Amino acid sequence: MAFFEMHCFSRALNVEVAVNVIIPDKPKSEKKSGPRFESYKTLYLLHGLSDDHTIWMRRTSIERYAIEHGIAVVMPAGNRSWYSDTAYGAKYFTFVAEELPEICRSYFKGMSDKREDNMVAGLSMGGGHSMNISRLYPKTFDYVALFSAASRGFENADVQATLKTQRDNGFKLYWIACGTDDFLYKLNRDYMAYLDSISFPYTWRESDGGHTWRNWRIYLSMFAQRLF
Repeated sequence: MAFFEMHCFSRALNVEVAVNVIIPDKPKSEKKSGPRFESYKTLYLLHGLSDDHTIWMRRTSIERYAIEHGIAVVMPAGNRSWYSDTAYGAKYFTFVAEELPEICRSYFKGMSDKREDNMVAGLSMGGGHSMNISRLYPKTFDYVALFSAASRGFENADVQATLKTQRDNGFKLYWIACGTDDFLYKLNRDYMAYLDSISFPYTWRESDGGHTWRNWRIYLSMFAQRLF
């Protein structure tokens, strides 16, 4: 396994960006003389509003999960952007949804572009973006996880239309988790009530506790076990 702290220029943001990347080891089944990888699966892991791209390495066992499952993990800096495009500012949605995968696949050969090999997960602000990027790019991610997500906007008719399209396109796993003392708990329950109303399949994990790393470490561990 290798860990990279990458700094590169983003055309969407028009600025240098920071991205942490974990690359898995060569599979044991491969011959030593063979290629390093034919392809490997990739998890895009998104931080919350008050954190940065380094937080997953500092607060969780994501490195161990990457080793155990043989997956690449991409952790971009989203700052306090809500991972959104703004009319007169940065275009973080475009960066994460379109440019970031292109950048990573150009530098790290072997990252698959197949839907079944791509996953997105995030907490709070990052969970909200996982919801949005997966519904707007329904043929990109087969695994989606929302941890204490700011899953706002589902009352909007345009958002509902994209969620129905995502449902109809199908996926392997849509995983939602939140603590009962979390200030976003009611929002998550309301979001799931809407998903139920359109027969959108998902897996729900409820825990005690609030908007804390104690919960998010558990959620990430549980999600990792469901990946394959």
